[in-house]
Amino acid sequence: MKIVYFTHSLISCWNHGNAHFLRGVMRALLRLGHDVMVYEPAGSWSRENLLADCPAAIDDFNHYFPELARHTTILMPAPERLAAAVNGADLVIVHEWNEPGLVAELGRLRRQTSRFRLLFHDTHHRMVSAREEFERYDLSSYDAILAFGETLSRAYRDAGHRRVMTWHEAADTRLFRPVSAPAEREGAVWIGNWGDGERAQELQDYLLSPMQTTGVSLDIYGVRYPPAVRNQLAARGLRYHGWLANARVPAIFARHSLTLHVPRRFYVSRLPGIPTIRVFESLACGIPLLSSPWEDTENLFAPGRDFLMARSPSEMTSLLRDLMNDASLRADLAAHGLATIRARHTCQHRAEELLQFTTDLGVPAAS
Repeated sequence: MKIVYFTHSLISCWNHGNAHFLRGVMRALLRLGHDVMVYEPAGSWSRENLLADCPAAIDDFNHYFPELARHTTILMPAPERLAAAVNGADLVIVHEWNEPGLVAELGRLRRQTSRFRLLFHDTHHRMVSAREEFERYDLSSYDAILAFGETLSRAYRDAGHRRVMTWHEAADTRLFRPVSAPAEREGAVWIGNWGDGERAQELQDYLLSPMQTTGVSLDIYGVRYPPAVRNQLAARGLRYHGWLANARVPAIFARHSLTLHVPRRFYVSRLPGIPTIRVFESLACGIPLLSSPWEDTENLFAPGRDFLMARSPSEMTSLLRDLMNDASLRADLAAHGLATIRARHTCQHRAEELLQFTTDLGVPAAS
């Protein structure tokens, strides 16, 4: 099958966590023997920020993902170039972080031919949090929607879309796996972006304050931390390291006793059941995970066995102490979480789910 995917960026994961999952799924599809091509726009926001922050970062992508480097192209979204890009395709997928004009033009090309099926892939909360912004997208000619959680799928169904598949993110277990580290594990690590303040209070309550109270050392990786926040981290004795290439995350996890997950507010209040990519990747690396509250409405995991969930800041502090003082508990959580990922939540699983869904849409299994 010839599969074409339009993304904001595959090359850059700077404040672009969707690149993690897409890299893993595209690699899985390539291993299954499919002809895959990924297009990203010239001047994408994530890639431009990455190059400004770390000019050598493209070398990381080429080193860790050589097969994807050969199947990724920078594309100016002129109509004739889009037509050439989808020529001969069986399946075309468009990620929601693309310009409305590109989304509409690909819909127009779909109306002109029955050769390919066209899917819209949504991995954000704008459908419910910024509906007026989202309605700029013309999805009238799209064959189906891929939504990364059932609550988001229901929002699409309520809006009149008949064919919607819940397609959760997952871990690329070829990359995210337990690795040995030269030194003994110590302290905690948080890998996440500060962003637009979507979880600023939650980070204070469930990350920074518990660390200060318990005295557990904390390493922080991520981008878009304002100067005032960086100063606050330094004053609290917390180590901020800036951007980290996602491919280097397993080695960082291997040096630490545990990691933490603090979901953005909209995934707690408006889109429950969507854990986002960091939960999958953490458990795949065999590191104990401690999370602030979110509702696992789809039973993806077994909270209390795969990871620990704190329902309040005080409970986060208590559980943090328990985990740091109990090596057996850490080992049990790590083993159970890893087994769950390998059994249900790898990019190989998601690639196979996608292929089954597209077969049901009438896309040939091979061509």
